[in-house]
Amino acid sequence: MDVNPIRIAIVGVGNCASSLIQGIHYYRDKKPEDAIGLMHWKVGGYGPSDIKVVAAFDIDSRKVGRDVHEAIFAEPNCTTVFQPDLPASGVKVSMGAILDGYSEHMADHPAQRSFVKADAREADMDAVVKILKDSGTEILMNYLPVGSEEATRFYAECALKAGVAFVNCIPVFIASDPEWADRFARKGIPLVGDDIKAQLGATITHRVLTDLFARRGVKLERTYQLNTGGNTDFLNMLNQSRLASKRESKTEAVQAVAAKRLEEQDIHVGPSDYVPWQKDNKVCFLRMEGKLFGDVPMNLELRLSVEDSPNSAGVAIDMIRCAKLALLNGKGGVLDAASAYFCKHPPRQMTDDQAYTEVEKFIAQSSRQTKAA
Repeated sequence: MDVNPIRIAIVGVGNCASSLIQGIHYYRDKKPEDAIGLMHWKVGGYGPSDIKVVAAFDIDSRKVGRDVHEAIFAEPNCTTVFQPDLPASGVKVSMGAILDGYSEHMADHPAQRSFVKADAREADMDAVVKILKDSGTEILMNYLPVGSEEATRFYAECALKAGVAFVNCIPVFIASDPEWADRFARKGIPLVGDDIKAQLGATITHRVLTDLFARRGVKLERTYQLNTGGNTDFLNMLNQSRLASKRESKTEAVQAVAAKRLEEQDIHVGPSDYVPWQKDNKVCFLRMEGKLFGDVPMNLELRLSVEDSPNSAGVAIDMIRCAKLALLNGKGGVLDAASAYFCKHPPRQMTDDQAYTEVEKFIAQSSRQTKAA
C-alpha cells in the first residue's frame, strides 16, 4: 500500500534525533525479515521510512541554519553513526526558544561536549506555530534536554495552537498532567508521553525484573539503579536542580510494578555520573535485594551496557506511527496504551505485559478503522 509520509517536526537535534533520522533511512532498503531492532515492521501500513522530517528546532550555533541531515552529525552529538550517507533533506534547522532548555553549567565544559548558544534571534510562539503549519507538520517530537520544564510547556502550547500531535520523549510531565491531558483531549489532538522508555534499557530491564519478583513471590526489600554516560544528556544532568522529574519518572516506573511500594530510603533510581569517554554509551549497574521461600535472603546484580540513543529510536518510530493512526481516526487526548508501553511516566501505569497487549489491540483496531474509512 502506497502511503503519504508521516510529517514530523523535531525539537532538539541531538543524539536521539540523530539515531531516529539515521534509522528512517537505514531501514529504507531493508526487507521485513532482515530488519533487526524494530518492534513492528509496519504499523497501520506505515513502515519506518514512511516518516519524513519537515521541520526542526535547536539553539546550538553548529546546528541552526544547517540542513537537518548535516546537523545530526554536528558536535556535540556523539552517538554511533550507522547510516552515514544521507541525502540533503532540504529542511534547515530553525532557531528555537531557549528558555530553560540551556543549563548555564554547560559553559564550564569544552564546546565539543556541550551546547553553544547561537546568536540568532530566538523564536517566539507565533514563529514556531507558523513553521509547523507551513511545513505541514503532523506530529511534534520533543527531544529537549532533561529539566527543560518551561521549554517543554512552550512547545506543547505550540502543538496545541498548530493543531499537531505531541510526542513527549523527556521527563517533563505533560501527558501525565491532567490539565495538559484535558487540553489536548478537548482539542482532539493526540498526545503521547511522558519520558521515552528505551527498547532494552535500564528502566525497562529494572521493571521486568521487579515484576518478575512480584510474580514469583519474592519479596523485594531494596534496590538501586546507577547509570553513567558521556553524552550531553548526562553532562546536562550534572546540574542536580534539573533532575527532580527525571528521578520521579524513573523511580515511579519501577515502583508501579512492585508487589508493594518500597520506602523512599530503600529505592534509588537515576543518573549517577558523567564519564566523558563513554560518549553515547550508557552503563547501568543494577542491584536488587530480597527474600525467597523461608525468608532466605537473595540478591541480584546486573551490568547493562547500551548505546543510549539508538536504544530509543525504534521506540520513537512506533510512537510516531501510533500518533499517526490516532490522527487518521480522529482520536485526541492521551493515547493510554502507547504511553504506557513506550514511556516511563504515563498517566496510567501498567505492567509491560499489559501495556504490550493494549498497544497491540490499539494498533489492530486503529488499522482496521483506517482501512474502513
